[in-house]
Amino acid sequence: MPRYPDHRYAACAIALTILVSPVAEAQTQRIRLDEWRFQQGDPAGNTVDLRYDVRPVVERSADGKVADAMPDAAVVVDAANQRVLKPWILPSANAFIADPAKRHVRPAGDPGSDVPYVRATFDDAAWQRVQLPHDWAIAGPFLKDGPYGGMGRLRTWGPAWYRRTIDIAAADRGKSVFLDVEGAMAYATVWLNGHLVGGWPYGYNSWRLDLTPYVVPGQRNQLSIRLDNPPESARWYPGAGLYRDVWLVKTRAVHVAQWGSVVRTPSVSKEAAEVTLALSVDNDDTTPATVEVTSDLYALDANGARTGKAVARIAPVRQTVAAKATARFDGRTTIAHPRLWGPPPTQAPNRYVAVSQVRLNGRLVDSYETRFGVRDIRFEGARGVLVNGEAVTLNGVNNHHDLGAIGAAFNMRAAERQLEILREMGVNAIRLSHNPPAPGLLELTDRMGFLVIDEVFDSWERKKTPLDFHLIFPDWHEADLRAMLRRDRNHPSIMLWSVGNEVGEQYTGEEGAKIARELVSIVRQEDTRPTTTAMNYAKPDMPLPAEVDVININYQGGGIRTLPGQYPGFRAKFPTKVLFESESASALSSRGEYLFPVSGSVSGPVRPGSGGDPVTHQVSAYELHAADFGSTPDREWSAIDQNPGVAGEFVWTGFDYLGEPTPYYTSRSSYSGIVDLAGFPKDRYWLYQARWRPTLKFAHILPHWSWPGREGQVTPVQVFSSADEAELFVNGVSQGRVKRAPYAYRFRWDFVTYQPGEVKVVTWKNGQPWASETVATTGAATALKASVDRNRIMADGRDLAFVTLDVVDAAQRIAPAAKPPVRFRVEGPGVLVATDNGDPTDLTAFPSAVRHAFNGKALAIVRADEGARGPITLIAEADGLVPARVVITPVPPG
Repeated sequence: MPRYPDHRYAACAIALTILVSPVAEAQTQRIRLDEWRFQQGDPAGNTVDLRYDVRPVVERSADGKVADAMPDAAVVVDAANQRVLKPWILPSANAFIADPAKRHVRPAGDPGSDVPYVRATFDDAAWQRVQLPHDWAIAGPFLKDGPYGGMGRLRTWGPAWYRRTIDIAAADRGKSVFLDVEGAMAYATVWLNGHLVGGWPYGYNSWRLDLTPYVVPGQRNQLSIRLDNPPESARWYPGAGLYRDVWLVKTRAVHVAQWGSVVRTPSVSKEAAEVTLALSVDNDDTTPATVEVTSDLYALDANGARTGKAVARIAPVRQTVAAKATARFDGRTTIAHPRLWGPPPTQAPNRYVAVSQVRLNGRLVDSYETRFGVRDIRFEGARGVLVNGEAVTLNGVNNHHDLGAIGAAFNMRAAERQLEILREMGVNAIRLSHNPPAPGLLELTDRMGFLVIDEVFDSWERKKTPLDFHLIFPDWHEADLRAMLRRDRNHPSIMLWSVGNEVGEQYTGEEGAKIARELVSIVRQEDTRPTTTAMNYAKPDMPLPAEVDVININYQGGGIRTLPGQYPGFRAKFPTKVLFESESASALSSRGEYLFPVSGSVSGPVRPGSGGDPVTHQVSAYELHAADFGSTPDREWSAIDQNPGVAGEFVWTGFDYLGEPTPYYTSRSSYSGIVDLAGFPKDRYWLYQARWRPTLKFAHILPHWSWPGREGQVTPVQVFSSADEAELFVNGVSQGRVKRAPYAYRFRWDFVTYQPGEVKVVTWKNGQPWASETVATTGAATALKASVDRNRIMADGRDLAFVTLDVVDAAQRIAPAAKPPVRFRVEGPGVLVATDNGDPTDLTAFPSAVRHAFNGKALAIVRADEGARGPITLIAEADGLVPARVVITPVPPG
């Protein structure tokens, strides 16, 4: 059985049963469309206008500054002349537009039907074979020149096509057929058998198109998808292509609607939980249908598999569904002594599943599974966030959607690995910045017990980049917001909906507040959870903060440099609203890069000779510097501890991510992560772990102690620990015993003189011994050492193994400054997917099998072939060093 179920079925094995069982033939079939042909660019000589709409022309001056202007006035939106495709795409949003009068009418015709790529007769044998999810941009090469640092120095823009055939059996005649796309970057347009079906501009949302009018049962049907991600469309790396899963869905005329269930738990206690379930059923037939819906509730185990007998049952509900209409079936039940969902370590992420069956004239026509959790989350101004009655401090991080070296192509294991690393640090909450995530990520946060802020937009009507979402906000904001809410509202991990991030409307007073009011109203129509928007400018007396239920501020809480903090003002203005920092810190560092001299402050900007090296473009790992708009953890925590009404924080960021490489925009990736792009913790990891896991006994020393050429020079030493007293020794000589001062979060010995040998720290807490740590000078690198996160992976063509490569000396200690080029190769039934090292300045393409180690470490990502049998061996070699190898065993799914 596959390890990771999708949202509709308990496992893919069930979906396969549906394809072959006579009983299941009547039910919905959901088939993942993995294999495609791919090609960049439109056909040579194409004269058909395939644009969604008319975009501004982006022009850059010699100094890289952007100036945008509209194209020639003769190029206008003109449906009659088919100059752009917008009038044919807009109707795809109709199901998410509440007012029927505002829904769109499709014009006649099929623009693009003459383009060779949409025709069944076109020969695409020369196109690249790809497996979804697919991010075509991540392979590079990196763009070394030009102003592309913000988007990760990877080209993500320009037309790209995907083609494949889909089999619609003759027996499928009379069925409804849909295409479900979990994410496509961006401005997707879909043709089937030469007919323009529709599309969706926003690259992060999931969406559905009705293929039924265009399918030809009994033959292969030609499906073509064109994407046209604009340049200057994002402030970070957006990815490219069909970067999430795509599904073919076949149903009977009577079936559960898209995202057609809503489970809520209005009353929760240890003794009983009231559960309500509303199921929307579509009738695509031309005659009314009398339908009965029944639902049974089951407990799920830790892996999401159904256990035991039903714990509760919802009484059958029967009603007539009009032709070409939707009806809602409401039911309720009670679960006795429920197993509650909540964040570890004090609670457990227990889950249930509601299995709903739809019968027409007594015959089963559809079955639908809704996973949910029984929990009570409340927001109280004085106490913060309460989960099942327990006040939970938010130890949160922000994360962008890329997965490092594999880019935006979503992978369950890669995302799970990130969450495992963050959980070990003490993270209990994730803010999804700044867009709807892959559905699989929410499956993971549900299963692992993270609290989530689900966010929909980075911009409203005011732009941040010339070609971002502001261009389509007026037409699409309602549909995009409702689509996210309906897709995600059953996830127990989601505690809060965010309708925007640092939007320009903060500056427009009542005008901006009006937009916020509309978005909040839409949320309240769809769900009961509270709303927020992240504000980096708005102040307590401005109109915008009053429109949301929870106050989120970015960087303003503790103040920036000499600017005063805003916690007291917001708490006084909104005493009953929960307040927390939705982006805190934005400290900057490069793993293992310690620069001298070392600042005596705890929160300074990165400047040449003070935290930053303008030649190497590395930032000091002493963790004392931050972006100009942010601060270090030390300053953030001091502000939070002096303002006890603050419910917690979401650090910018958990992981380094592609793009936004402040302060060096010649680099590929950010410096703000607590963990680097390869998944290796920076020193800051232990600083956060000391605060967020205060009972964990450890002491972490920085820097390393291998500094040839620094003999006799001042080399400050710091220690991160939750202890309250520490003594440092260099070669057995005490450097002093230090007690933690109020609002201090690290131990510092700023005037230690370097000499080779050994540094040791001994710590105490409440007068009792706590933890000790020793760091020694290493010898010359002699060997490579490999370890793998899991030595058994599924042979499903998707699961991944992450291999850490260390450069070590004769005593097996990591050589902390080693940067040799390492050659990776795979033997056996697997492939080397990508390599990385966490160095933000490294512009070697990710698929490269040769990668320089960065400060003693490198990463290799390995995938087993689908159906692989026999061991996979990864071998790592470097000149003059003993090679390393690791063996991975593929396991058949099932």
